[in-house]
Amino acid sequence: MTSPSFAELDALPTEELRERAFHRARERRDVGFFWSVFKHLPNADEAAELDGAPNSIGPTVDEAFALWRELEGHGYGENEPLLRAAFIDYLQKHEGH
Repeated sequence: MTSPSFAELDALPTEELRERAFHRARERRDVGFFWSVFKHLPNADEAAELDGAPNSIGPTVDEAFALWRELEGHGYGENEPLLRAAFIDYLQKHEGH
């Protein structure tokens, strides 16, 4: 299975990219990806309350996903282009593997 092309992914809405990337990151138990996304959200100060260091004792993928649910609906703000790029990059690297 091949990874989707940039053009295929870029044609998708941001929320669909986010859903796909988060689904893949949950499958891979990739807490580092979640924390890298959170630090670019408009309400990132809430995420900073947890120890966001990947591979540290404490944050888990499930905790990261629960935090996302709390922040959901606040929008991506001016960081949407950066987040779209992160979602696309992650999907190209990890989808189809």
